[in-house]
Order: sequence, then structure tokens, then C-alpha cells
Amino acid sequence: MTSQELRQKFIQFFVERGHREFPASSLIPENDPSVLFTTAGMQQFKEFYLNPEKAPAKNIVTCQPCLRTSDIEEVGDETHLTFFEMLGNFSFGGYGKKEAIEFAWEFLTSKKWLGIDKEKISVTYFEKSKAKIDIATDDESKKILEQLEGLEKIEGQGDDNFWSLGAENSPGGPTVEFYFDDIEIWNIVFNEYVFNNGKYEKSEKKGVDTGMGLERTLAVLNGLDDIYETDVFQPTINSIEEETPFKKDKDGESIRMIADHLRSSVMITSAGIVPGKNERESVLRKLIRRLVDYSGMKEFEPTWIKNIISVIIESLKSQYPELKDNQQKIEGIIFNEAKSFSVVLTKCEEIIKNRREYSAKDAFDLFQSQGCPIRMYQDYAAMNQVKITDQDIDVEQKKHREISRAGISMFKGGLAGEGEMETKYHTATHLLLKALQIVLGADVHQRGSNINAERLRFDFSYPEKLTDEQIKKIEVIVNQKIAANLPVKMDEMTVEEAKAKGAEAQFTSKYGEKVKVYSIDDFSREVCGGPHVENTGVLGHFKIIKEESSSAGVRRIKAILEPFTPLQERGR
Repeated sequence: MTSQELRQKFIQFFVERGHREFPASSLIPENDPSVLFTTAGMQQFKEFYLNPEKAPAKNIVTCQPCLRTSDIEEVGDETHLTFFEMLGNFSFGGYGKKEAIEFAWEFLTSKKWLGIDKEKISVTYFEKSKAKIDIATDDESKKILEQLEGLEKIEGQGDDNFWSLGAENSPGGPTVEFYFDDIEIWNIVFNEYVFNNGKYEKSEKKGVDTGMGLERTLAVLNGLDDIYETDVFQPTINSIEEETPFKKDKDGESIRMIADHLRSSVMITSAGIVPGKNERESVLRKLIRRLVDYSGMKEFEPTWIKNIISVIIESLKSQYPELKDNQQKIEGIIFNEAKSFSVVLTKCEEIIKNRREYSAKDAFDLFQSQGCPIRMYQDYAAMNQVKITDQDIDVEQKKHREISRAGISMFKGGLAGEGEMETKYHTATHLLLKALQIVLGADVHQRGSNINAERLRFDFSYPEKLTDEQIKKIEVIVNQKIAANLPVKMDEMTVEEAKAKGAEAQFTSKYGEKVKVYSIDDFSREVCGGPHVENTGVLGHFKIIKEESSSAGVRRIKAILEPFTPLQERGR
């Protein structure tokens, strides 16, 4: 079976059963800042599980491009990918467990559809006795599975058979998972719970979310152990063999890694991302640099990359016609990044191979200062009978972080690099939370945050969009407290003592018996791991640049700290 046949069969099956074929969403999520890229077919439909009345149809079927980099270090084996396609059927109050399970069984085993041998399929369901999550065993799914003709292998499992976003007021529920020869090929999530106040509560609004990985299922159907042997990848693999010195029989890992990373880079670039320093841009840069590094081609004119990209686009153009329209731009962006990094690699190799001694500290320092790949350093060290493990590098990285933090705590005013800016933003989130509570009410609490050297991102519980007037009031309060040059003080105590003193304490489970409580004069008091500045006067001018929804019942603020203008400086 070809990839195109599998896509068409899946869509046809569900359209015939009352589903609306819905276009795939962009690889860059819209109105969902919780992730960098679309990671699952259900992502564009998240709000419909809590608000099914807003869904464009009760039952939907899609083929969704997805990108996940959580297993990037595993790419190169026979089963891992970064970019992949997810086939999915979804229901928002349309049907439940019986129909979803029976649909899956029919599509997998019917001779008209995939025709998989029933004896080779096993299924798991959620069983409370094997789980940490405190919800009831999914007996309903178990009974439905037991009634499927020809299904003999049914097993209850624990937390692996429960899915949730984990965010406040987000859907989740037990899963039923289908396996072919112990390879998972179909996952059905029954969203019948809502996560609130640290626990899962039964929801009146139920939904079905399923996912079948196209590439993995295609390999199974064709009796292959290697995803890269399917028609999805074969033209690309053949092109890599033609354009590079690599051969499948001896360089399989490198060939697979190059094929995956180039394919992912093509899709990300097509979505409008260029290599750079921000979060999405750095993912693209990492993919391109890894494929250049693993290609082993330094000081080269990477025209071979353009030729392979052309093959990738040709293989994907029927599903993603925009690739052909943007081919020249895609090739140029990836080529330029690859070529510039090849220059870095050549320089790094010269530095590393002339070392008289090798150490994990030296490897990490060169990575930090020159961008030299750790893997390259480890290879040259091994040639000189010095073994440097990934664990050794981790130790050096942790030391680096500790030194950076120590430098920050000793610093008295002014700028001390990126670490110091992150410390400023960390302190600013405390001022922001208190200001939110003053303007919006005491029920506002933190639901998450993300801080880098350029901005803060803060999620908080609140059901409505903030008005311009409310945003202005929040900014005024924070800047007043910055201008007051308030002292920041830390005390250690138990969680109970902290709460008795009125400290904000939302994430105490991640701390030990004693916690650190940071007080900003009498204005703010929070349990927090730090680090923080010594007084608010060094923060700069606080400005909210964006206010938006994060998820149902949770809002998100992005804010920056600007240098004081002369007028602001005088008003401090």
C-alpha cells in the first residue's frame, strides 16, 4: 500500500460514516501559544472539546502534518521521526466509545479497508489498579472490546492509557490503544474529564480524539521494520545515496537522520520560519546544523542539499502543493544556513584536532563559545584514548548554570548579560501577579510562565479578555512599584508557615520540606525558587506587549522591560 492510498482510504472510510473532511491546520499553531509547532491532529480542535457547540461539525476527519522534537536524539533509527502525518477522526458530542472502537476495528481488519490479521492485533484500555491517576477503570471500553469478533488480546494498563493536556480547565480521559505485533498504530482518547484544581472531574461534554501515524502504519501494512523503507522516504533515501558518499548498507543511521531533518526543515521553512534565535527559528537551525554535522561534509558547497530538497518536495507536493510554489525560497534558506555552518565546522575541527588534552569542560566551553558540536569533540577525544560521555557534559552544563546564578546574586545594579535579564523578568512576574490580583480580583493565580532574556510570558486564571483600561492599570501599578525601589527579601520556612503569612503558593509540590519565600517589601509575597534582584529599582520600565487566551479559563500576558528614558529615570 502506498502513502497516498492509505490517506485516501482513511478519509473515505470516515466520510462514508458521516464525518466532514476538514483541511489540515498549519504546522505553526494559530491562537495556541502552548506549543511551538502542531504536534497532533486534535490541536486545532482543542476548544471544541469544552465547547462542542462551536465546532464546525460534530464529526470530523483530517490528515494533519505534525512536528515533534522531543525524541530528536533518537532520530536515525528505524522508527523515530520529527515531521510526520497524523490521520485522525474526531467527534464533539456526536458519538462515543462504542462507535469509535468499532470504527477502528472495522477499518483495521476489514478486507475492504486495511485487512490486518485480527490475531496480530492487541488492545489496551485504562485500568485504575495499575495507575497513579485517581479515576475509575474504563469498564465501558473493556466490555465493547470484549464484544469485537476475533479480538483475543485485551489488557488493562495504567497511566499510559490516560491522556490529558494537564493545564487548568483542559480536557482529558482514558484511552484505547491498538497494537500490531506490539507496535502502536491507533490511539483513541475519550475526553470525558476536565482537569480542575489539581484533579480530574467528570465532564458532561464528551468527545472522541483519535490518531494514527501515517508512516508507522504504512510500514506495518507493508511488513517493514523500517519506516524509512516506505514510499514516503524511498525517493529521498535514493537521492541521498546518489548525492553523497553514504550507502544504506553501511551508513543507514546517517542517511535516515539526513532524510528526516531535511524533510522537517522543508516543512518548517515552507511555513514561513527562517533559522534564527527565537524558539521556532532555533528548532529549524538545530535541524539544519545537525544534518550538516552528521553528513560529515565540511568545507563543501552543499549543492547536494538543494537536489535532495527537490526530491522531497516532489514526493510531498500532491499533499502540500504550496511546497512547489515556494521551492526556490525553501532551497535558498536551507542552503545558506547549511553552508554557513559548514564553515563553523571546519573551524571547529581545526581547533579540536590540535588539542593536546581533552576534557568535558573544554568540550562544553568550545560549544558555548564557538558552536563546536559536542559529538565532534567526543570523536576526536576518543581517537586520543579519552572517553567523554554525555553525562560528563551534563555535569559541566550544570556547573555553568550554577556559576551564572552565583554571578547574578553577587551583582549590584547594571547589566550582567542574559542571565541577569532573566532574573529581572523573574522578579517582574511577582509584581505582575500582585497587580493582576489588585485589578482583576484575588481569585487570579499563576497557571504557568516562561522567561527568557527578551521577555516574560505569564499565564493566569481569568475567564475573560482584559480591557485596554485594565491592562493600563496593571502597567501603572507595576511601574509604581519599580519606581519605589522596593527591597526584595528571601526567607526560608515550611509551606504551612508561608501560607499563614499570606504567601502565594501555587506549585509547592515541586519544592522540599522547606521553601523559599520572596517578599517585595509589603507588596508581594510568594513561594519561589528564585533567582531575584535585590530591589525593584533595577528592573526598568514594564510594558505589556500582548494579552491573549492560553486555554479555556486561562489568559496569557507577554511583557518586556525597557531601559528607563531620562524622564522615567527622573520620576523613579
